[in-house]
Order: sequence, then structure tokens, then C-alpha cells
Amino acid sequence: MNLENIRMHVDAYKSHDQILDAAQFLIHNYKLEHENFAGFDFRPERSANALLLTAEGVLGGPQKVYIPRNIFDFNLPLVLNLIAHEMLHVRQKAPGHIVEDKNEREWQAYTEMLFHKEFPQIPDAPDFNRKQFAEKALEYYRRMGEGSELQQKYASEKKKVETVLEEILSKKSAAQNQPL
Repeated sequence: MNLENIRMHVDAYKSHDQILDAAQFLIHNYKLEHENFAGFDFRPERSANALLLTAEGVLGGPQKVYIPRNIFDFNLPLVLNLIAHEMLHVRQKAPGHIVEDKNEREWQAYTEMLFHKEFPQIPDAPDFNRKQFAEKALEYYRRMGEGSELQQKYASEKKKVETVLEEILSKKSAAQNQPL
């Protein structure tokens, strides 16, 4: 299905206030499902222009993904990236696949939003959001500890994140310098 068809389906769910069904539709169509996924539920909205999704549950146990009711008021590629981020956490917390360190889990999830290695079918989010993803990834990289084993493990990928960030900033700078 192309993104426009997906958007029409999501809008139909949304028009009937079937937000959780729309989210389930997305994870099915984008092949994000996992046996450790315990379903979606609602979380309080932060504001009309902010999104927060979380995967919650004990490490090694089923994970429930909490989404705000207004999730589909936002850009669909952004929403898909945020859902994929949480579905990666569902996998990272599954028995036999546990990623213990929170900084490593977040690094993997934010870099997934940039490179789509686990979920290649997810479209890129707008550059504004990709810039945020890169900055958050680098923040979690720093939290791993200077020269730590984790930093060494992800050093080459860090360079790729920095390159993406530089490219986004360069495009933004070029666009700002365009004559009107």
C-alpha cells in the first residue's frame, strides 16, 4: 500500500474515533508486529503540538505501547517513525533479546528512525524531525560514557549519524540563503 492509501485508511479510522484500531492497522501494514507486544492504550496528551509515545512493561515481559489520542493529527511519516521506535523497544525488551542498557536501547531506536535497518518499509520523517532524532541519538551516545565499550561498539554508526545531521543542517542553511 502506498502512503496516500494508508493515510486514507487512517483518516477513516480517525473519523470514527478508532484511534487504537488505526495504530494496530499501521503496525500490521508496516510489519511491525511482535509476539512481545501487548497492545496499544492511551496516554494523556502533552499538548496539541507535542507527541509522547512509550513502550511500558518489565524487561523480559510483554510491552504495551501508550499513545496519545491526538497521534493522527500529526504528519504520518513522523507518526510511523515514532511507532516504529516504540515497536523496536518492544523487541529489545523481549525474552531472549533483552538490551539491558537504556542508553543502548534509545541509541538503537533513534538510529532506526534515521536509517530504517530493522524496518526498511518505514518512510523518512521530515528533516526537522530527523534532525531531532539525530540529536537525541548523539545525546544517548554521550550518556554511554566516554570511551566505553558501548561507545566503541557504535563508533562507526555515530559517524553516520553526524553525517546525516550535517547534511540536514547544510540543506537548512542553503534554504535560508535562497533569495525570495
